Amino acid sequence: MGLFADDLLQDKVVLITGGATGLGRALAEKFAALGARVAIASRREEILKQASIEMSTEQNPVFYKSCDVREPAQIEELISAVEHHFGRIDVLVNNAAGNFISPTEKLSPRAVDAVLNIVLHGTFYTTLEVGKRWIEQGHRGTMLNIVTTYASTGSGYVVPSAAAKAGVLALTRSLAVEWARYGIRQAAIAPGPFPTEGAWSRLSPTPEFEQKMIDRIPLRRTGEKEELANLAAFLISDYASYINGEVVTIDGGEWLQGAGQFNGLRDVTPQQWEILSELTRKGK
Repeated sequence: MGLFADDLLQDKVVLITGGATGLGRALAEKFAALGARVAIASRREEILKQASIEMSTEQNPVFYKSCDVREPAQIEELISAVEHHFGRIDVLVNNAAGNFISPTEKLSPRAVDAVLNIVLHGTFYTTLEVGKRWIEQGHRGTMLNIVTTYASTGSGYVVPSAAAKAGVLALTRSLAVEWARYGIRQAAIAPGPFPTEGAWSRLSPTPEFEQKMIDRIPLRRTGEKEELANLAAFLISDYASYINGEVVTIDGGEWLQGAGQFNGLRDVTPQQWEILSELTRKGK
């Protein structure tokens, strides 16, 4: 038995950027299974087409169109195509992203732009295009942004991503106030480690690095795509209609583990604790 009723998202039209692969595709599959009419977009048309074929059913075909979110003109064409095909858009999921690990001093301006132009500018451009149309049409809608746990805290070695995702989080919270009067709701998800093909190899290049990342997570595992998809389905559903401007963290407790100054003491052995306790009792 599934977590949700099969018609949770019945007839909602959902556009997902970066929807052909990875977490975006997992969202698309979940939304379609719950009755949504789904449109996916990314830069590579051949991968989009294949994903659409694999996800479509006779009753619920998945629409696709290639789009580079760094280009406002292409975004305008995408939104117009989805509206022409489905008649409207009810939910926008800003999922398209790019990231890689690097010492910040080794970055070139082009490397910085490679991330900021997709994550921050692309999200902003798509949000503006859809939001302006919804306001003009008097159409109520929901925008879901995929950020990251370090959007709030910052993180070394992924500084362009941290800066860009922080901007997206600020965008989410700002428009939650400004656009609420138009019936436009904002929400965000901050995922921790969720292994996906491609992105995971750029962020976790060796088995040793991957294990070290897992060891940081109190639940001692990475996330499952289904877990993220279930959260996203709830947030775009009518059951979450009073959630506006909130970011929901789903990371197994990872960021909390790193936030506490003394969380590293989990590695202290029972024998070492006995010694420490004795020293404490002696006032050392």
